[in-house]
Amino acid sequence: MDTDRLYPMPAPDDDPRFSFGLLADVVTVLERHGYPRPTHGRDLIDLHGALFRFLYAQPTETAAH
Repeated sequence: MDTDRLYPMPAPDDDPRFSFGLLADVVTVLERHGYPRPTHGRDLIDLHGALFRFLYAQPTETAAH
């Protein structure tokens, strides 16, 4: 069964769900699955950005959907 994708979603002006708590939860899940815990600032910034890009469409992508 083929269904429509849910992600990326349109980016809201503000989404309280997208928080450092979400980042901390993802870091914990990565560690539980055997990955090294990201602790370097740049790793955390990159992970946070990757989550944002997965969750929210960039303005140019919204027009294509």
